[in-house]
Amino acid sequence: MLPLLLLMLLSHSRWVATANVTNGCNSIAKNIFILSGQSNMSGCGGVFNQTSSSGTVNLTWDGIVPPECQPNPSVLQLNGGLTWVEAHEPLHKDIDVNKTCGVGPGMSFANELKMDDPDIGVIGLVPCAIGGTNITQWVRGGWLYNEMIRRTKVALQGGGTIRGMLWYQGESDAIDLDDAKLYKGRLKKFFKDVRKDLELPTLPIVQVALATAPGPYMEVIRKAQLGINLPNVRCVDAKGLPIGPDLLHLTTPAQVQLGKILANAFLQTQRVFLPSSNSN
Repeated sequence: MLPLLLLMLLSHSRWVATANVTNGCNSIAKNIFILSGQSNMSGCGGVFNQTSSSGTVNLTWDGIVPPECQPNPSVLQLNGGLTWVEAHEPLHKDIDVNKTCGVGPGMSFANELKMDDPDIGVIGLVPCAIGGTNITQWVRGGWLYNEMIRRTKVALQGGGTIRGMLWYQGESDAIDLDDAKLYKGRLKKFFKDVRKDLELPTLPIVQVALATAPGPYMEVIRKAQLGINLPNVRCVDAKGLPIGPDLLHLTTPAQVQLGKILANAFLQTQRVFLPSSNSN
């Protein structure tokens, strides 16, 4: 309980602020995307162990930004102070403050969208992922959920449209069998609650099926993720993408590839959307 409380207090000090309305970026209409989940979304590409002379092991980002993740003047991020700034890696550095953040899928996703549609305009990324979090910590009314919704609504203040949400989470739910069994129902409710609170009943959501997990029930979680059947919700599979030496997080090249996969999946929601009453 104490580590979670500490996480909330540290993150709260970074997230809670008044939007800087004097920043010119705030008045630009944007295509807004929510980035949420846990550490593979907040970005651990290029993060590795480094042992100091005293024997202390630290996590360090190698600082390598691949071409697909380079900054673009028309790709912005809502930072921890609720100000729009030019997006750059690590996107979650001032959001997931208890983790060492590196490359995630967000920049590759945005740059891939720009390549596919040069006329898309400004893309606004809203980083909200927090490493090591269970789906129950994202329940409606909880602190993490409320902050995600609050940040997203702040992102709208200067003009723009919420175009979609990218969700990569579930590793922490693979540790306990009961959590794994309940995951599908909890995830469906989470997606429905987000759409309700943002007043976007058909908000495109692209989720990621796990590639790794610290517990024995990854396949139970994967089955739940791949089995979600809600209108305009798509699932892409990260299994098979390169994994880092910790056997838990995607490598930088894997994150780049995942971002492109997410972009293509999102674009499919725009090209083919057949509303359905099926909500299994």
